[in-house]
Amino acid sequence: MRNLRHNASTRSQRGSYAVEFSIVFIVSFTLLYALICYSIMFALRFGLQNAAEDGARAALRYQTSWIDRKNTAEAVAKAQLPALTLPAEPQVSAQRCQVLADGTNNCTTPTCGTDWKYRCQVVVTVTATAIQTALPPLPLFAVPDTLVGQASMMLDGKSP
Repeated sequence: MRNLRHNASTRSQRGSYAVEFSIVFIVSFTLLYALICYSIMFALRFGLQNAAEDGARAALRYQTSWIDRKNTAEAVAKAQLPALTLPAEPQVSAQRCQVLADGTNNCTTPTCGTDWKYRCQVVVTVTATAIQTALPPLPLFAVPDTLVGQASMMLDGKSP
């Protein structure tokens, strides 16, 4: 039977392994948590965007009035939202906007028509608030409080 003797340098480095492990663990855990938070945020934002796009597509179906288009767009967008796990009820809005010559939108008093300078689009916006409560709290991680999905589709000008 051999008696293994440890020299003084081996004995003095026993605690360094624990320190190294704790540093590596903290860095690894931080990276893992950041990756999970980013993935959850990305998935929620993607779901909001899909709901807004479905609402905008639904507004293109022929309706007898703008109010019917608006209600259809909002209803279809809201129907897509139960698949998402959100802490609060998202706000859905649809509005008709005139596309101006400089590329900006006039959503307050749009003048829509069949001429190109009177072209209009429907803009569907889905806004989710209180997103921070959807994730486990960890200090020093900046998580947005609001996520927004927005989609727009050009209206043909012939229908209301």
